[in-house]
Amino acid sequence: MTLRIGVDTGGTFTDICAFDEETARVHVRKVSSTPDDPGRAIVQGVEEILDQIGGREISEVGYFAHGTTVGTNALLTGRGAVTGLITTRGFRDLLELGRGRRPSMYDPQADKPAPQVPRHLRKEVAERVRHTGAVETPLDEDDVRRAVRELRAEGVQSIAVCLLYSYLNPDHERRIGEIIAEEMPGVYVSLSSDVLPEFREFERLSTVVTNSYVGPVVANYLARLRAVLADRGLTAVPHVTQSNGGVIPFSTAESLPVRLVLSGPSTGVVGAAQICSAAGFDDIITFDMGGTSSDISLVQDGRPKVTAGMELDGRPVRSPMLDIHTVGAGGGSLAWIDSGGHLRVGPQSAGSFPGPACYGNGGGAAVTDANVVLRMLNPEYLLNGQMKIDREASLAAVRLHAEQLGLGVEETALGILRVVTANMARAIRVVSVQRGYDPRDYALVPFGGAGPLHASRLARELGMRRMVVPEIPGAQSALGLLMTDVKTDFMRTQITLVDESTVAQLDDVFAELSDRAADWFAEEDIDTASRELLRRMDLRYRGQNFELAIDLPEEHRFAQAGAAPIVELFHEAHERVYGYRSEDVAVEVVTFRVEAAGAAAHVEVRRDELTASDPLAAVIGVRKACFVPAEGYVETHVYDRARLTPGDVIAGPAIIEQMDTTTVLLPGDSCRVDAYRNLIIEIGDEE
Repeated sequence: MTLRIGVDTGGTFTDICAFDEETARVHVRKVSSTPDDPGRAIVQGVEEILDQIGGREISEVGYFAHGTTVGTNALLTGRGAVTGLITTRGFRDLLELGRGRRPSMYDPQADKPAPQVPRHLRKEVAERVRHTGAVETPLDEDDVRRAVRELRAEGVQSIAVCLLYSYLNPDHERRIGEIIAEEMPGVYVSLSSDVLPEFREFERLSTVVTNSYVGPVVANYLARLRAVLADRGLTAVPHVTQSNGGVIPFSTAESLPVRLVLSGPSTGVVGAAQICSAAGFDDIITFDMGGTSSDISLVQDGRPKVTAGMELDGRPVRSPMLDIHTVGAGGGSLAWIDSGGHLRVGPQSAGSFPGPACYGNGGGAAVTDANVVLRMLNPEYLLNGQMKIDREASLAAVRLHAEQLGLGVEETALGILRVVTANMARAIRVVSVQRGYDPRDYALVPFGGAGPLHASRLARELGMRRMVVPEIPGAQSALGLLMTDVKTDFMRTQITLVDESTVAQLDDVFAELSDRAADWFAEEDIDTASRELLRRMDLRYRGQNFELAIDLPEEHRFAQAGAAPIVELFHEAHERVYGYRSEDVAVEVVTFRVEAAGAAAHVEVRRDELTASDPLAAVIGVRKACFVPAEGYVETHVYDRARLTPGDVIAGPAIIEQMDTTTVLLPGDSCRVDAYRNLIIEIGDEE
């Protein structure tokens, strides 16, 4: 049991990262994703990396973790399970009514997304719980049995249950769950009091329906993958990543798949935060650019920012998750000309097949083709020669757009890069400027197969002055799977004033959540020394209808320290985000949260001694690359990153190649290799 393996499935490539505990070496492999059955690429990649290491056996793997987008894809493509819904009488149409706001403020034709449960599969039952948690109308069990039998006759594969105020009193939902088990044994069931015990009816309803909609798909996928891996000889318990950056066993994830919607990108952020903290960069903005999309996140004081939910394809999904903003801008994003004759890029993607034009499968001009035309990328192959490409096909595809625009091929290729850079810069402003943070105060950390290729242009666009490129950026999310902890979240909505009169009540709620966390630690067999709790409160001024999450200091207890320090933290956060504070208005907590983490065995960030060497020894060639079309192609040193050693310094323009990605230094940039083998790049002033 000397190997640990992390597998991250992306839209274009599946990344496999293996850590050999005997040699302390990290090995990386990339294979093309198989969207029709993601497990096929996983098995292929695992077998290939075991051969790459030296004919190792899967039975030697002691830890296996996986980041998946199966649930997200089921949501986006509408291929979830046939789902029924049981709700309080009078509320069957809430799923369709939603909130009063328009999907697009300036588009009168914009439609709301279609409900995942059609109206004939939404059943009402007689019951009523008041806002205090008291039962006003007892549950009519005959009504429930009638509803379940009707859903059974309709052939539903999954049932969501969401009753009014069940987050205060879940008894009726629990009883409905028991009746469903009697009437339809084996059907997938989600209770809102289990999935999301929080207030706001529509968001809770949307989340539990989403959980049921993707539940059978995710459960079947994980069960099938677990069986295939076991057949190959894997004996370790496989884990999957959650949106909060932690991992849980496959079997646990099958009951709460809604917590996997950001399964893929979250570990990349966790791993980057650890690597950069070790290197002395606690405040960073991560930029994960793959073949289909880019994922952006902000890390403050070494800890990734978290949020309580997001909107996916127009539907709210409430679940603890890292605050990651995704935009449809990747290496496979296609260039196109709009009706006004302007160049646009994405969100349509060439995917893994047919892929960009250079793949030779007849694809259109993508961002990757623009880089091949300008020779930012190797014009002959990718992945250290594992994948041959056709530059002539890239030239032909870009030329089609150039003729429409009346520009040269190189000008058009650079235009494609500028447009996609602008798209990504907008995404970074969402997680920084719109949250009250100035991106110029942060280091940009690019990873993913295409991140380091575009990061220098992106940093210039945002006025950022420094970048940190990790050692294995192209498989950072897979590596992050080997650097994360087992983690879960507990929450409870109880609207309470935060002042000196309620300190005992505040401590009591956290004590209850901590007890539940202790039970979970015991179930997961996590020893006491490896346990960590983070307490968080969603606070607002009385009368507001939105909250800000405030982390509590570890040692803070309201009975001893009072409420004033936490209220002050809220005032400061409110002033940073909204520009003002209202000290004369009472502050109240809406939802209490406890994040429970159990330390897992990590890949440690290795530190080497700085040595003085000649970086020219790492030069593997000179390539004519085009940075400014008016200046034509200029001879540019191409470095092999594997040959660079800590302490080396490189001046731009330069291209640094490695198997999993390519890093481009624009003219004026300078780069040094630090003791952790990161590339620390200072951004130059030249455009």
